[in-house]
Amino acid sequence: MATIRGWKLFRQRKDGTIGPLFINARLRIESGRWMKAECHPTKGFAVRPYWHATSEPVAPHLSTKGRVWRQVELQGVTELHRPERQGGTWYLAEHLRVID
Repeated sequence: MATIRGWKLFRQRKDGTIGPLFINARLRIESGRWMKAECHPTKGFAVRPYWHATSEPVAPHLSTKGRVWRQVELQGVTELHRPERQGGTWYLAEHLRVID
């Protein structure tokens, strides 16, 4: 399976761990470990069964307060072209690994 690199914005916890911004927010993401995307339907949000990342560390529609960009490796990727105000090219991926 081909691997590409992208960027993902994570919630930065006070203890230094990172996790998803909105969906399955209690999940703790470990650097260097491949993680399979899961589907967690959540009221008020569209069902999105993939990891979402951007081609550059840019997402003007999201606040960076209490959040941190991390470079990630992605497998099983589909590209989705979004407006520049939403970060431009998004990657929807089946697997994700945070790079240290």
